[in-house]
Amino acid sequence: MSINNTLNEKVVPAVMKFVNFKGIQALKDGILFTLPLNIIGSIFLLIACFPSVTVTNFFTSVFGPNWTDPLFKVQGATMNIMAIVSVIGIAYTYAKNDGHEPLAAGITALVVFIITTPNWIMYAPKDGTPAQVGSVLPIDWAGGKGMVAALVIGMSVGAIYSWFMEKDIRIKMPDGVPSGVANAFSAIIPAAVMFIGADIIYIIFKFGLNTTMIEWVYKVIQTPLQGLSDSPLGVIGIAFFIPFLWFFGVHGANIVSGIMTGILTANTMDNAALQKAGTLDLAHGAHIVTQQFVDNFISMTGSGQTIGLVLCMLFIAKSAQYKQLGKLSLAPGLFNINEPILFGTPIVMNPIMAIPFMFVPAINGIIFYGLIASGILAPMGGLMPPWTTPPILSGFLIGGPSFAIAQIFMLALGTVIYLPFFKKADSMAYATELAARQGEGIQA
Repeated sequence: MSINNTLNEKVVPAVMKFVNFKGIQALKDGILFTLPLNIIGSIFLLIACFPSVTVTNFFTSVFGPNWTDPLFKVQGATMNIMAIVSVIGIAYTYAKNDGHEPLAAGITALVVFIITTPNWIMYAPKDGTPAQVGSVLPIDWAGGKGMVAALVIGMSVGAIYSWFMEKDIRIKMPDGVPSGVANAFSAIIPAAVMFIGADIIYIIFKFGLNTTMIEWVYKVIQTPLQGLSDSPLGVIGIAFFIPFLWFFGVHGANIVSGIMTGILTANTMDNAALQKAGTLDLAHGAHIVTQQFVDNFISMTGSGQTIGLVLCMLFIAKSAQYKQLGKLSLAPGLFNINEPILFGTPIVMNPIMAIPFMFVPAINGIIFYGLIASGILAPMGGLMPPWTTPPILSGFLIGGPSFAIAQIFMLALGTVIYLPFFKKADSMAYATELAARQGEGIQA
């Protein structure tokens, strides 16, 4: 059996079955509701923690010593509720994709999340015994620490709610009742069942394990996952699987981000908290692999870092098709949109281009990881430029000139790696074009 037959008959069906899984689709699309909050909140955080003493001293002299308070207020109101937004968005999307009333699923997921979350905090006064303060929703669990629990609850509630609707286990209202009222009554039975289930879970964890489910998930699942993602192995896995899925024509960035965004966002939120406290360094537990690491470095200029391939097309291509494709792909590639190059080369299902496409991001990712781990570059803070921000500019915004220089180096290295593979593809295309011209000449 040939390689192509093996891919088509064995690998492709397995990949497609995974990416079309309802939970993955809901996770991928539902977590996008947090994107505007991340971007806006990170801008306010950047201003409040501006990397220039001269600028911050100027603001202090003009607006007073508490000038950062309003900025941190917006930053906290956006970046510190990521888990709440995620749990609503995922359940909402799951139900919507299944053709059911989605808002009721989202609200149900929010209530389940709150039931399984501690409703107290410990207050430690300077002079006195620490005391437990109740009737609160701790912001820690509403943000980064609650992300994995939010993903699990969002998908679970979405699936259970859809099951009840598909089995028609709901309160039905007579025809003519307004749809809003009918939808509200339809949600009562599934919501009641899930609230009771969540309360049982709360009782088990509270009285059996002296904790809550969300705290347990954070300790047993999220913390190890954050540690795994924040490692060379995590870098290689993320950097490889994005182009690997693209090779089969599946939007690898969407699928991997759907799975990893919760973990990577938690890493970013941890760093944002350290940045706010003025202790953003590895010694205080800062993470290396964050959402910006993936968006603006591993996937710089698009999945596979294909701008190097575009540059090869622009400057050394002999074939007319690649010369033209390079011109058409340059502008989108600078804004990290590389579908033209993926399908125009093509890279999808192309064994020749698969090697650099899969290995360039991994190689550059490991190098960038090493630069931060060794202390040459500082860890990234909470600023999250939009994924469409052009390279070099995004590096400058995230970490100043040193990060921009790192991106330039990574782009140059990627171009060098793509070069021999492109030469082979270009020579084949050029030979085909010559043969076509000669055939036209004979026919003439």
